[in-house]
Amino acid sequence: MKKSDKLEAIFALQESLNRQIGIETASLDEEGRERWLLNYARAMSQEIAELTDSVPWKWWARYQKRDFQNARVELVDLFHFLVSAAQVLGMTADDLFLAYQKKHRVNQERIASGYRQKDPDDSRHV
Repeated sequence: MKKSDKLEAIFALQESLNRQIGIETASLDEEGRERWLLNYARAMSQEIAELTDSVPWKWWARYQKRDFQNARVELVDLFHFLVSAAQVLGMTADDLFLAYQKKHRVNQERIASGYRQKDPDDSRHV
């Protein structure tokens, strides 16, 4: 498999997994898209909490241990839900990649300019 095919493969795998559990993201109506986008956003929030718990963040607790292997697993879980959310929005792997590139350029421009003021329109084209 070529490197450029990996994101497309992830999208295909996720679509298959979603179908296995009865979710056809491509055929959702507006209400279904809203409901599943919210479901995936909540799931991502939970996965971020689980990722956070993989490293000792409670400065007052002495029992905590870092678990980088679990952190990797939580990151992959997060990616599952991220790809599903993209699919709910009708995005393909190419769409996500192109949007990432555009937003990356915005972030580079923000850094180069010192990012001293928020421009609510600088990402509208993404």
